[in-house]
Amino acid sequence: MPGGIASKTYGTVSADRQKEMSGLEFVRGLVDGTLPLNTIAQTLGYDVSEVERGRVVITAEPSNLHLNPAGTVHGGFTATLLDSCMGLAVQSTLEKGIGQTTLEFKISLVRPITPETGTIRAEGVVLNCGRRVGTAEGRVTDARGRLLAHGTTTCLIFGST
Repeated sequence: MPGGIASKTYGTVSADRQKEMSGLEFVRGLVDGTLPLNTIAQTLGYDVSEVERGRVVITAEPSNLHLNPAGTVHGGFTATLLDSCMGLAVQSTLEKGIGQTTLEFKISLVRPITPETGTIRAEGVVLNCGRRVGTAEGRVTDARGRLLAHGTTTCLIFGST
């Protein structure tokens, strides 16, 4: 299943290898499986499924493994999906040798997520990306398009040109 979670590997990409690729090439490698997804993606069971410059989609299937004591999906799961899709959206705009890291992010949880929610989709879109700071917004929706959570991020841009 090309591009699906079953064909993915997990691990890290060396800094030297990352510097050889533009941000878009890097994220495309995560989507098509030529680069390993980070191990938190394996732990939480999510996939980086779509990318275009300035936009990244992550999908996940919430399960009983993601529940908080109240029986709904833990907000940390949703926060991780949003942090990942927004940060990778910023990454997808960067030139070769330039990286980014999250400085801060804020999320709002709008509806409870349960295993019965089914597949959820976290979409990050860049709002602005300058030489030192990038900003993006993200939305988590269910299969019917209902908003479950949303957020914003500020990322530090670093590296050499």
